[in-house]
Amino acid sequence: MSGVRTQMVASDEGGVRVDRWFKRHFPGLNHGALEKLLRTGQVRVDGGRVKGSDRLTAGAAVRIPPLPDDAKTTPVRATDAPLNQADRIAVEDLVIHMDSEIIILNKPPGLPSQGGPGITRSVDHLLGGLTFGKKQRPRLVHRLDKDTSGVLVIARTVPAAAALAESFRERDTKKIYWALTVGVPKPHQGIIKAALAKVAHGPGRTDERMVIRTKEEDDEAKRAVTRYKVMEHAAQTAAWVAMMPITGRTHQLRVHATSLGTPIAGDFKYGEEGARMTGAISTKMHLHARYLRVKKPSGGYLEITAPLPTHMQKTWDLFGWNVDDTSDPFPDA
Repeated sequence: MSGVRTQMVASDEGGVRVDRWFKRHFPGLNHGALEKLLRTGQVRVDGGRVKGSDRLTAGAAVRIPPLPDDAKTTPVRATDAPLNQADRIAVEDLVIHMDSEIIILNKPPGLPSQGGPGITRSVDHLLGGLTFGKKQRPRLVHRLDKDTSGVLVIARTVPAAAALAESFRERDTKKIYWALTVGVPKPHQGIIKAALAKVAHGPGRTDERMVIRTKEEDDEAKRAVTRYKVMEHAAQTAAWVAMMPITGRTHQLRVHATSLGTPIAGDFKYGEEGARMTGAISTKMHLHARYLRVKKPSGGYLEITAPLPTHMQKTWDLFGWNVDDTSDPFPDA
């Protein structure tokens, strides 16, 4: 057990969250133990109490309380496992943009962004194959649901990760998703304002779902706003819908689409059997992060468009819709 000491935040660590800074320097200290140290004020930054989600500034003094001797021992993680040649080739094939600060992937459906119980292969695990000569391992900046495809931003350096995370947090981004809905939303364009809360669901209440709740119904409900526009439709059977999240809640687009009575095709978690299309339409979820505009750490903005995954391309072709459409459904946003 080491004694109390002070450690300075390095110049390239400005903007990093407190909990992630500790994970980097003391990987053997588990999250629960760190939260207790923060809650009791044993960890302080420049003499003041902090939370795990607070951001550090370069040069700040972090008070490190006595820690177990194994706090610096790195636990074995799936992301540390070496990649085989097939995985290296596979993840490189996902890259649709790269510069000195940013890598953009076109994430395929079915690949989780991060690991978890029972998950042995994820984008986070594959990032070791995207160093491209840099010593630093690339970092995820945001996430997409496992079954959602499309634009996923990866930072190549710690300062870039902090700056990009700030852009997403401050919503200095523009994200447009394409979805296939079962049925046609009415009206054909509008704004959905419906707060969301997480609830336990299913046998043993082990499945978590997002549901629409007001603040009066649930104190944990959080504001959620989505703009949408019907781009094309096939009679009243299905629609190509562009969706732009104003807020970034878990499963927001999926729940909001279902709230209109038009669930996203293949989203059986929220649409249940109502999300199933007949005929040649794939049962995979039809939700794709099509376009992103994000502020670059070095200045200016990056705009990127990701091609549709194969199953959505086949659906668009089946309906005769333009898979190469690059028009902006929300030019005033």
